[in-house]
Amino acid sequence: MHRFDAETEEIARLCLDYALDRLRLDPVPLDEPETFEALEARAGQTISATGRSPEEVMALFGEVLAPACISSDSPRFLAFIPEAPTKASQLFDVVVSASAIVGSSWMEASGAVYAENQALRWISDLAGLPTGAGGCFVSGGSAANLSALVAGREAAAARRAGRPARWRVALGDQAHSSLNNTIRIMDAAPLVVPSAGDRLTGTELREALDRDPDPDSVFAVVGTGGTTNTGQIDDLQGIAEVAHERGLWFHVDGAYGLAALAAPSVCEQFRGVEHADSLVVDPHKWLFAPFDCAALLYRDPELARRAHSQHAAYLDPLKTGDEWNPSDYAYHLTRRVRGLPFWFSLAVHGTDAYTTAIEQTLEIARHAARQIDAAPHLELILEPDLTVVLWRRPGWTATEYATWSRQLLADQIAFVLPTTWHGETVARAVFLHPDCPPEVIDDVIASMS
Repeated sequence: MHRFDAETEEIARLCLDYALDRLRLDPVPLDEPETFEALEARAGQTISATGRSPEEVMALFGEVLAPACISSDSPRFLAFIPEAPTKASQLFDVVVSASAIVGSSWMEASGAVYAENQALRWISDLAGLPTGAGGCFVSGGSAANLSALVAGREAAAARRAGRPARWRVALGDQAHSSLNNTIRIMDAAPLVVPSAGDRLTGTELREALDRDPDPDSVFAVVGTGGTTNTGQIDDLQGIAEVAHERGLWFHVDGAYGLAALAAPSVCEQFRGVEHADSLVVDPHKWLFAPFDCAALLYRDPELARRAHSQHAAYLDPLKTGDEWNPSDYAYHLTRRVRGLPFWFSLAVHGTDAYTTAIEQTLEIARHAARQIDAAPHLELILEPDLTVVLWRRPGWTATEYATWSRQLLADQIAFVLPTTWHGETVARAVFLHPDCPPEVIDDVIASMS
């Protein structure tokens, strides 16, 4: 199984041919999920004691399994937070897989870590972090948020005289669900600050801390750089000021939105992010990288290293100098060099191309909002800060939205899911593909008439 023999040559041809054919698709089709019963009937038991021919297994994947997965890189994928990886990043992902690089340490992967750190430096510079800032790539925003807040808690414990009965984290009521999960995993508690305008402000945070009976138990505050549900940006400058006054770790969850730091038309809306102690942005969302890739950055990486560096006899040889070991900056040890496809695409296309593509998606979202606002049977709910657009079809119930959403996908018009906004079921679309054609939103609008 481990030799490059004739069968391996055939597998390589099959896989590369499939990958090239997939990359040539223009546009990428949506496809749709199948029921378990349908997959059981068509695919059956795929694994056996004696194996099957590579051609048979690849045909099974290409003809049965892959079409039962919705293509998140389709320009008609407008649900959740889509992806739109460059072809360069997708192709280099194949190289990364074939290279068998363990990205835990400088000793094992110095060349890869060197390249990844240049990509991290570009993001760090966009955010205005100091020259000493750094971090690593992790699997996604959930892993990044957990790692960052663990570092913040350990820094607070080292700085403060005593530990509270239970640490707490302040965050807005529109913060990402992964943060509540992170806080639970840490055996901490959330201080949820209600936000009158769907974005947390420094004033609201200060008032919540002032009236809280145990403010000293709060060690960190999270600001959101583009909420998942509405795309709105917290008052990062005001939150940073409160965090500084109270000696709180300031974390910015910008998994989706901080990519827009590269866009001159909106980057000023993130003013205050330069004061963050840690931040996250996912290149697999709006920086055109394949899954899975999240950039985790710290203002002072030494604080993160103290929290996360693992020690064991067999690991001691990795820690012989000042080399940069990515395993020191998050809860992981074994790590894929998942930042390399992003680095390769940045190096090939240049950062100006990224600015152009992000501005293009912002304009697509603005166009969609204008079209919805002009449609007599629809109501635009919010002017988009970024690329999330919310609207309603007056008179529709939650059931009608769900039926409409299913039919859209069945007709391969678009993948759009309803959400709730202040208790009301509404429609939500997210535009992250710079090649999303204008007729997509026209088709969606027409489908609601």
